Amino acid sequence: METRNPIATGLPAAIPVRDGSKLPTDTTALRWKHTLCILFFFSGFPALIYQLIWQRALFRILGVNIESVTIVVTAFMLGLGLGSLAGGLLSKRRGLSLLPLLAAIELLTGAFGLVSLDVFDRVGTLALGLPLSATAAVALALVLAPTLLMGATLPVLVGHLARRSGNVGSSVGLLYYVNTLGAGVACLICTVLLFPFLGMQAAVYVAVAINATVAVVALVVHWRDHGEGDTGAAQSQVPLATTPALRFGAVLALACAGGAISLSYEIFFFRTVSYASGSGASAFAATLAAFLIGIASGSRQAGEWCGGALEHGMRQLAGSLLKANLVGLLFLPLLAHFPVPGSAQLGVSLLVVFVVARNWGALLPCLAHWGVSPDGHAGMRIALLYLANIVGSVTGSILTGFVLMEHLGLVSISMVLVGAGVGCSLLLNVLLPLPPKAKRWHVGCAGAMGVLIVAALPALSIGVLEALLWKGSPEAKGPFTHVIENRSGIITVDREGTVYGGGMYDGRFNVDLRHDTNGILRPYALNLFHRHPRDVLMIGLSSGSWAQVIANNPEVRSLTIVEINPGYVELVAGSAEVASVLRNPKVTLITDDGRRWLRLNRERRFDAIVSNTTWHFRANATNLLSAEFLQLADAHLKPGGVLYYNTTDSDRVQRTACLAFPYGARFSNHMVVSRAPLAWDFEHFRHTLEAYRINGQPVLDVRAGQDRLVADALMAEWESSLHRGSSRQEDAMETCPRILARTVGLKQVTDDNMGTEWRHLMRLD
Repeated sequence: METRNPIATGLPAAIPVRDGSKLPTDTTALRWKHTLCILFFFSGFPALIYQLIWQRALFRILGVNIESVTIVVTAFMLGLGLGSLAGGLLSKRRGLSLLPLLAAIELLTGAFGLVSLDVFDRVGTLALGLPLSATAAVALALVLAPTLLMGATLPVLVGHLARRSGNVGSSVGLLYYVNTLGAGVACLICTVLLFPFLGMQAAVYVAVAINATVAVVALVVHWRDHGEGDTGAAQSQVPLATTPALRFGAVLALACAGGAISLSYEIFFFRTVSYASGSGASAFAATLAAFLIGIASGSRQAGEWCGGALEHGMRQLAGSLLKANLVGLLFLPLLAHFPVPGSAQLGVSLLVVFVVARNWGALLPCLAHWGVSPDGHAGMRIALLYLANIVGSVTGSILTGFVLMEHLGLVSISMVLVGAGVGCSLLLNVLLPLPPKAKRWHVGCAGAMGVLIVAALPALSIGVLEALLWKGSPEAKGPFTHVIENRSGIITVDREGTVYGGGMYDGRFNVDLRHDTNGILRPYALNLFHRHPRDVLMIGLSSGSWAQVIANNPEVRSLTIVEINPGYVELVAGSAEVASVLRNPKVTLITDDGRRWLRLNRERRFDAIVSNTTWHFRANATNLLSAEFLQLADAHLKPGGVLYYNTTDSDRVQRTACLAFPYGARFSNHMVVSRAPLAWDFEHFRHTLEAYRINGQPVLDVRAGQDRLVADALMAEWESSLHRGSSRQEDAMETCPRILARTVGLKQVTDDNMGTEWRHLMRLD
């Protein structure tokens, strides 16, 4: 018997080849492999549907910020990693019937999915007020059971296919490809079909139906074939493998490093795409879809490399990581210097996400091929390899989401990630048994990129935030005068004093009623609706202009401000026009998610709750616009209290307000609603304006009668709206009966349908 050089034969290094021996290629084995691929592809659908829905449900527990995203992603990844260990143990059982096992996993996952939203809501209520670490543990506990089941499937399937084919890399690459591709396609389906038209609960039902369908098909195939091929892996005639090309410890280290870098890139890309899209609801799903499809494509490519010569595959992988680092290096400079309009910019960004993910996606299957023998222990070793990759992914997400984004900006984070990628490339280059010439080439390329990271990347990325915001528009207003980047978001200010939060207009530094450039009349008008708003809650700080106006209202004795992003406090502190609000003894400033704070402080009551809410179509805007939130806010109003919030001209938001409260009206683009009739006391409003002082200066010149002019103009507009026969959204004021008549046929905004977040992109609302 003779064992040939695998490089010379063109076969994988881990598989000894006997003269005249053949790998099994019978029709039954091929049909079996196709069946597994189809089932595994569709099992990726519900997994991602659940992740997107459960992430949103968990936001109600955690609040809406980058910590929440990081915790949810970490919880999912840990569950998948622990599940892979269970799958590895199962894969050791040679007589295990694979298709019934897959069916059981799908059915159990679907059973949990069926009750998941109700469970999340109940547990979330119990978890309110817990420290961040305890809340993270609750999030992990909630998703642990289903993700354990999801994570167990890959090692089990790989163990069976590897013993049949004798090729671990091809098995991992193929199965990882089909499952990840299914997950990526599911992201796109959620974005354009499930979420816009069905909402959360109905999307869960779709996922459960897919789970059930996969289970039924798996059982039908198993019964039809009488288990043939299902347990036949133990009968494989593939020869036993020799020592793998790489030490298993080195493979685990590389898998861990690769997981950390690739998931850090995913979070980094999401921050960039979210900013470029103005924090659109589809940003996360689109980024995740591009990333997953890229990973799937890279896995498929790696599976093909693993079927060829050892040196060829290793050269390809080393080159693939260098390409990933080069594209990652050019990502921000490309966006900064080649601005493209609108959706084209998003397309370019997602293309880069795909390319980077594709090149990193080749790493895991290749490591599995070179470090795991296709024997009875393949499944368990794949489980350990997958767990190492998961541990790295969790570490990367925590470091990037909690540490890097708190202390570094996009450009600096890009430098760290490309640098880490270059380091991983060098480590791989050291471990791979490549010829010295090839090693020197890869080291030289990595060294050149290292120099570019330090010397060129910061300079080439200057103006990237402006380019992402303006998108080549001729109305671009030049470099930003102030930029704040932290883990809660990106805040920028242009030279005209306009504030942009997360890539979208978020206010302006101005409290001057005589030069109203930002609709500042709206907070001044609070006394029109409530004569004596003594205690006021304000959700959101933004530029601080609204807070400054309300805090200096002579009728207000306390103003509680809840702001989720502490960067706005830093921003306000640097503006002379509004900085004094932070020192105002009436003001109490709290850093928290507004909805979460209301749930935590059930006993607090206010005369007015004011929310200059962000655009109705932005991600998670529904949390402050839905009927459920209005019910929550209502419980925090004193008798006769008012809720006063921005609708950003959404008909559905306005209709929802009028359905939730018996009394209400639209004032400009704001809704003011109450359980009691609104005051509309124009004379009292005028006297309040007379008494207004901000930074020691009167707001209006009373001697010139400016206060009366404002009050009279508003009174004339209000009386006109009361007596006008038609309903027109362009009017400054509009009563609820007119709004309800104008918006007949529109659905109210709910937590479940998510308002217009997913429909706005399709121009449906």
